[in-house]
Amino acid sequence: MARAGPRSGPLRRLSTTAMLREKDASKYYVTQPIFYVNSVPHIGHFYTVVLADVIKRYAGMQGKSTKMSAGTDEHGLKIQQAAERANRDTLSFCTQYSNRFRDLQVAANADSPDFMRTTDPRHRLAVEHFWNLLVDRGYIYKGEHSGWYSVSDEAFYTELQVEERVDPSTDKRRMFAIESGQPVEWVSEVNYKFKLSEFRDRLIEWIEGSQDGVYPEIRRNEVLSWLRAGIDDLSVSRPRSRLKWGIPVPGDDEHTIYVWVDALVNYATIDGYPWTDNKPSFFPPDVQVVGKDIVRFHAVYWPALLMAAGLALPKRILAHAHWTMGLQKMSKSRGNVADPFEAIERYGLDTLRYFMIRNGGISDDGDYSTDEVLVRHKKDLAGQLANLAARCSSERLGVNLDGFADLGRKLQSDIDSRDAVLHGMLNELADKAKPLFDKGEFGRGLGLAFDVLAEANRHITENEPWTLVKSSDPEEQARLQVVLFYSLEAVRLASLLLLPTIPEKASRLLDHIAVDKLERQWANARFGAGWQTPGPKNLLPGVATLFPKLA
Repeated sequence: MARAGPRSGPLRRLSTTAMLREKDASKYYVTQPIFYVNSVPHIGHFYTVVLADVIKRYAGMQGKSTKMSAGTDEHGLKIQQAAERANRDTLSFCTQYSNRFRDLQVAANADSPDFMRTTDPRHRLAVEHFWNLLVDRGYIYKGEHSGWYSVSDEAFYTELQVEERVDPSTDKRRMFAIESGQPVEWVSEVNYKFKLSEFRDRLIEWIEGSQDGVYPEIRRNEVLSWLRAGIDDLSVSRPRSRLKWGIPVPGDDEHTIYVWVDALVNYATIDGYPWTDNKPSFFPPDVQVVGKDIVRFHAVYWPALLMAAGLALPKRILAHAHWTMGLQKMSKSRGNVADPFEAIERYGLDTLRYFMIRNGGISDDGDYSTDEVLVRHKKDLAGQLANLAARCSSERLGVNLDGFADLGRKLQSDIDSRDAVLHGMLNELADKAKPLFDKGEFGRGLGLAFDVLAEANRHITENEPWTLVKSSDPEEQARLQVVLFYSLEAVRLASLLLLPTIPEKASRLLDHIAVDKLERQWANARFGAGWQTPGPKNLLPGVATLFPKLA
């Protein structure tokens, strides 16, 4: 086994102890995967961006100081070949697509992500530093590597990870990666290698030590099965004669650093790596949002590289499922790829965000459907949420919001049998939704909110405030305010749970029912915890137009 070649540049010594200590508990770091710039964004990219953004906003509601990473992965053989086919300069080719992914962040209303391109000079310095650290710690060596290589996946596969079958594009038999379905070719070359196999037991211990460290369970079990079957050392460079478009190995210009090592370091680069004072601000990530197709790179390679470098590990890897259309995998050849920019223009941003989060899969693939988007808009957002607020907003009903703080406290213990079912659902909503939200299962958590709204709509229909308002009986007038309180409390709590998912519309709805901006934290998502801020409170007009009819 040959040792790695000489490293270039000074290596600023890092304190391993400093890296491994707990960061400030008030800091919360969410990462998006950096998207590959070989094509324009599709609806699956939009889902990933929105899911990460929802997690960030939810953490912010809990008082956390938040950071979210985003960016584009621009190196590798696939990009090099795509630029050559397009007869384009490689960097300008990357810039064209990187700009579209940056546009997606804005279009999706992702909350101020830090955007980093792997072609950025600052990132190159971080990757070189990380490489030199691995060399100094004895985890990089030079040796011959043979295996089945997928250009599309930018990954080597073993004999057990490939199979022979007919290539539908040529009707000829060839080898494919079982995991991704991408074609592979046999490659033998001298590369630098990372001692991945030395970390097998530590990786298993790390994953087994946290039930949700890799989530969902199906992905956790998948990763554990890979590790228990045994892992080989990882090729972490390609000969520069094959791959020119990438970061050269420090001290050896004949080799290019493996694109995934380059890409993964991005999560540290965005937080200022290398840290000269040994004090990262947000690293390690609290949640890393990835698609299920890249879980191996994030749940095996990335933590092993961090262990080797003496850096802290991410707290959670959330590997979500994919999207189909008509229950078929989306592909350009089938013509069933959804454009997120067109969908936003057609349905409105928050309606699309809600549909994606409500119908998107964490364990199982979600199915994208125009009809289902329209159903969610009409039935849930307009029919259940906005309609309930509108039913309480008639000036004729005389809602007394100024009395709701005292009334909410009174109703915590003084529960009329007519209100018992709705009261119980409202009282339990946050406690039931929080464990789901904490796991990233926002769709399931929001389902609970809409169950409450359905019951609240039934409750107001049954208790007929439009009849109570006609009575001069003081008891009937008091009952009117109780009925209206329960309806608007359902709207308030549901809107707070929806705030990370549909931030613009939920904020407007909370404005409409006079919920102060200081009362929009997770601590306020409790029965009777609204309308506490002193001062006059009045309903605002326009709630009926919040979710207009869609064609």
